[in-house]
Amino acid sequence: MPHELMRRPLAVCALVLATAWPWHAQAFFGDDEARKAIIDLRQRFEAHRQAAEAELRQSNEARSQANRSMLELAAQIEELRGEIARLRGQNEQLARELSELQRQQADVRQGLESRLRQVEPLQVSHDGLTFTALPAEQAEFEEALAVLRRADFAGAAAAFQAFLTRYPSSGYLPSALYWLGNAHYAAKAYKPALDSHSRLAEQFPQHLRTPEAMLAMANSHTELKDARAARRMLEELVRRHPQSEAAVVARERLSRMR
Repeated sequence: MPHELMRRPLAVCALVLATAWPWHAQAFFGDDEARKAIIDLRQRFEAHRQAAEAELRQSNEARSQANRSMLELAAQIEELRGEIARLRGQNEQLARELSELQRQQADVRQGLESRLRQVEPLQVSHDGLTFTALPAEQAEFEEALAVLRRADFAGAAAAFQAFLTRYPSSGYLPSALYWLGNAHYAAKAYKPALDSHSRLAEQFPQHLRTPEAMLAMANSHTELKDARAARRMLEELVRRHPQSEAAVVARERLSRMR
């Protein structure tokens, strides 16, 4: 292509030289004039050639500059692509780290909430009383009841005794005394049963389990062959809790003792 550009002006100049000076025109001019004309044509040809070469050089330089600019632009584009890929990778890594951090925070929060639930007092309503109790305290009392329901009377007595030792001021205290006495009675440990039920009757005379405890005390006296103590307990039950269901049973037994 560059050689064609150079040949094109030269061919034009040659054509001009050939057509501008026909042979028959030499007949009207002298040698000097012809020589001058030829020199003029050569000069014009040289000027055209030089202009064509200059134009070609400028075109080549422009093309080279354009190529360099394209290469630089391509390099910049590739660099930007690499930077975008790097940033995208960083974003993905940050997203994974953020997700892991959020998961760890959620685990920590759940762990804290779980531990707080284990130590934060609960509002409890049991056997007509409303009080606060620790979750572990509530769980231990209910476990002792579960042992009693399985008819493991010795195990239940041990569980309630351990509960009373661990939580001596518990809101479950009167109920624990009642069930401890019942566990002892079922295990035929009548004196320990009397102790537990007597403590309930003395410390919590108005508790809803107290009439039943007094009736159980009369039963323990009967099992211990102390009919007089059994009769006194039944009479006291009727006097102190006349409207209770236990008092109804006590009256029936007293009527049979007469």
